[in-house]
Amino acid sequence: MATETQQQLAGPDLKRDGLPLTALADGAMVLGHADGEPVLAARRGDELFAVGALCTHYSGPLAEGLMVGDTVRCPWHHACFSLRSGEALRAPALNPIARWSVERRDGRLFVGEKTTAEPLSQSGSSRRLKPDHTYVILGAGAAGNAAAEMLRRKGFAGRIVLIGADPEPPYDRPNLSKDYLAGQASEDWIPLRPRGFYQQHDIELILGRPAERIDIAGRRAVLAGGAERPFDRVLLALGADPIRLDIPGAELPHVHLLRSLADSRAIITAAAGAKRAVVLGASFIGLEVAASLRQRGLEVHVVAPDERPLERVMGPELGDFVRGVHEAHGVVFHLRQKASRVEPDAVVLESGARLSADLVVAGIGVRPNLGLAERAGLKIDRGVVVNEYLETSAPGIFAAGDIARWPDPHTGERIRVEHWVVAERQGQVAACNMLDLQVPYDGVPFFWSNHYDLSLNYVGHAERWDRIELDGDLAKRDCTATFRRGGDRLAVVTVGRDRAALEAEAAMEHEVRR
Repeated sequence: MATETQQQLAGPDLKRDGLPLTALADGAMVLGHADGEPVLAARRGDELFAVGALCTHYSGPLAEGLMVGDTVRCPWHHACFSLRSGEALRAPALNPIARWSVERRDGRLFVGEKTTAEPLSQSGSSRRLKPDHTYVILGAGAAGNAAAEMLRRKGFAGRIVLIGADPEPPYDRPNLSKDYLAGQASEDWIPLRPRGFYQQHDIELILGRPAERIDIAGRRAVLAGGAERPFDRVLLALGADPIRLDIPGAELPHVHLLRSLADSRAIITAAAGAKRAVVLGASFIGLEVAASLRQRGLEVHVVAPDERPLERVMGPELGDFVRGVHEAHGVVFHLRQKASRVEPDAVVLESGARLSADLVVAGIGVRPNLGLAERAGLKIDRGVVVNEYLETSAPGIFAAGDIARWPDPHTGERIRVEHWVVAERQGQVAACNMLDLQVPYDGVPFFWSNHYDLSLNYVGHAERWDRIELDGDLAKRDCTATFRRGGDRLAVVTVGRDRAALEAEAAMEHEVRR
């Protein structure tokens, strides 16, 4: 049987046969291979590039992505790489892609030697910055991990302390409700880095011991148990916690939440001996859990107070479409209803209906962890208020991810977003600004959601809209939905149009309203 890499090899052998320059127009990308690896050849003006053709996040096909300037963006989850250096410029990819030397010969492009950079090779500077400083990062999730890595990439030579309440090293949280929960990905996929990675890069990792308070005047973080860590600057990347059920029976052992790796493991263990599951909440997490449990062969019922799933986020047409996808896979919906109590073998609805259940998962939302920031006296407004550089109301104190409310130049409003990619990118930008690089956070929010073989890509941010314009056919899974308020485009959702989502993101980066 051919290996995965062999199956992906296509196009010309760029080392042996080369590629006619006439086949590579300005702004074009061509998939080829060299030495048994897929290689992407690209051209911008008179410059030629050759880089690895697979995204280092989930191996997305970069040849199907989008070239913007001298970068290439992945069509799956919108990672961005430099064509010059291979550097992973924007999350969710953290590792660079390889690059090959390029030469012109007889009117053709040929590749030569391959170069692969280290994950944290320094970007833009070889300086050893601020060696006498200590930077503390509170929260070891998406934003915290990305910030720690970016500090080293930017040449920070001081002490980094990464502190997390979770006992596990930083891991890939989106997978907990998707392939991992569905049994289609092993736990090897879950850690963002091997355990030895942090020691190798001199990042002190403190796990299972959350910070209880920060003393801004004294420049120290106090951890559970009383231990302290001094800091020159600190990043709050504390994330959010799931909202817990507040009904009788919520404490029963077969009732689960999903936020952590431990939660996902517990649901997997429970699912192995279960036949009927009830999911409370038709959020993205709730529906992804429903899909994963159906893929494990359980009977699944979804209970939610909404008229249709996801309507408040995606509108009626997409809500009905997603519901139809789930119903086609056997999920039974109980909408405009709430659970009144959980019994050992059932969920009882307020209508009196009784749904048999030996597994219950509640996905009814999350709340940002604001307590630490509130106790420290930071400015709060439905999140930790930050400026365009992600700095809070206290100088030298930064915030990123689920807790941060920032001035979004694309909507002209302050927003807070609970998306993995946003958190990672904010962590990267916050790290730059902890080093006084003055990089504004102006990213366009992006997330993806998987339901069986369906993937939804969401670009932008629309809390309120006047109308939704549909282009294409949802039934054929070939559609773009554009959310507008007045004459402004706020967000775009694509189904089966990965490149269109990339194009929308690139275009929206220039649609700034202040």
